[in-house]
Amino acid sequence: MLKNKFRFIFILLALTVIGCAKRGSISGGLKDTIAPVLKASFPKNLSVNFKGKEINLTFDEYVKLKNVNKQLIVSPPLKYNPEVSPMTPSKIIKIKIKDTLQENTTYSFNFGQSIEDNNEGNPYNQFKYIFSTGSYIDSLKVGGTIKDALNKKEDSFVSVMLYEVNNKFNDSVIYKSVPRYITNTLDSLKTFKIENVKAGKYLLIAIKDANNNNKFNPKDDKIGFRKQMVTIPNDSLFELKLFKEVLAFKTFKPVQTSGNKLLLGYEGNPRNIKVVLKKGNEIIPTIVTKYPIKDSLQVWYRPIKADSLSLAVTNGNYNKSYTYKKTEQKKDTLNFSPKPNLGLSKLDQFTIRSSHPLVKFDESKIQVTDKDSVNVKFSTSYDVYKQELQFNIEKEPLQRYKFLLLPGALTDYIDQKNDTLSYKLTTKNVTDYGNLRVNLTNVKQFPVIVQLTTDKGDVIASEYSDKATSVDFMYLEPAKFTLRVIYDANGNKEWDSGNFLERRQPEEVIYFPKEIDVRGNWDVDQTFDLSR
Repeated sequence: MLKNKFRFIFILLALTVIGCAKRGSISGGLKDTIAPVLKASFPKNLSVNFKGKEINLTFDEYVKLKNVNKQLIVSPPLKYNPEVSPMTPSKIIKIKIKDTLQENTTYSFNFGQSIEDNNEGNPYNQFKYIFSTGSYIDSLKVGGTIKDALNKKEDSFVSVMLYEVNNKFNDSVIYKSVPRYITNTLDSLKTFKIENVKAGKYLLIAIKDANNNNKFNPKDDKIGFRKQMVTIPNDSLFELKLFKEVLAFKTFKPVQTSGNKLLLGYEGNPRNIKVVLKKGNEIIPTIVTKYPIKDSLQVWYRPIKADSLSLAVTNGNYNKSYTYKKTEQKKDTLNFSPKPNLGLSKLDQFTIRSSHPLVKFDESKIQVTDKDSVNVKFSTSYDVYKQELQFNIEKEPLQRYKFLLLPGALTDYIDQKNDTLSYKLTTKNVTDYGNLRVNLTNVKQFPVIVQLTTDKGDVIASEYSDKATSVDFMYLEPAKFTLRVIYDANGNKEWDSGNFLERRQPEEVIYFPKEIDVRGNWDVDQTFDLSR
């Protein structure tokens, strides 16, 4: 009996211990997803008649600052950035104002996503501290969307600004002064909203501000602007299209890079440039070509003995003259680099780039043959500006072509000739390619440029139409394409950017909403409604 009692007590204790062990087991628990909460601020948020230089924000838990220098947007901008501290976890954030505040002005400190809780990194999203140096808080707002004028993907961290139109306003204000109000799309938003604005008339612009100085620098920044002034209050949503201005043309002092060549750096568009090279009063014949890597032109000339040369540059109304000391240097060696693309599309022709500009072509020393060694009829065209020689042939699928250039077929500007050049290329089968027909509807004006691009905006194929609403892209390498249409307003067969001072918007670009999947041995027929 006693043994049975002890046995019962032992079992009961064992069950109790097991039950306690289960109740005491560790579990992960729910993850904290709650953002910090502002418990108090001094002075209070939305204060009026603000006179202080320091603001204290008290939170319900330890918080930390992340990218505050990039995320914090102060509107109107201050000449000296406020000091925000501490950089270590704390329940209190201090803001020290180092600038003189304007009278009767509402200020907004938008922290974006820079305030996070210390443990899980939950952001206090778009927290704003607002005060007024006057007797009331301005409460009007203006909003809209940001787009890129040419590319499908928009930039992040775009500043949107309002400049007050008053008796001191002129167009140069965006280059020299900070705006009256500012906001930023930060790294995720493609929309904008400027709040706490007073009633009035404003210039509305957006800038991808490379220097973060709240001023427009055409060399580095993109800009978008509303052509008409904006009167606030206004319930309209505005669309701003960002573009990079084409800089006013100018050149830099030329540099001699070989015995027979100058390198002339430039900004802007060199399309109509003319150069005159002189030895004293004697004009030296030149050939001008594009340097392939950067914004520079190559000025080529034949060997000449001289201590110094002068170079005069004109482009429209632009005129500039240079004098430089000529040094004895070796001449460049003539060589060639092929672009071995030989697809079945009419755009895919075999091209050779010459290191020097070519001036003579002897086609009797050039031969193109197929895999059966049968001569293939060809013609050539030379783009002296790009220094590219293109071979034009009627191509067949599953064919092998040999391009043979015997010595002396090509002669450059200083009478250097090619050695034997031989290139072999093969074409694919028709079934390896896809075809795309684009049917345009609701075209509001011609001409248009229809382009296929990669998702990064690189142009794969381009067709020009001055009246046709159906455009064909034949023999495309299988891929997913982005489709866009450019309204070529000036008919120059290229997209033209805008200009702020001229109040000229960039040419309109419309994107097809989805990628177009072109596969091998497929014919795709796609309708593109331009009214959408």
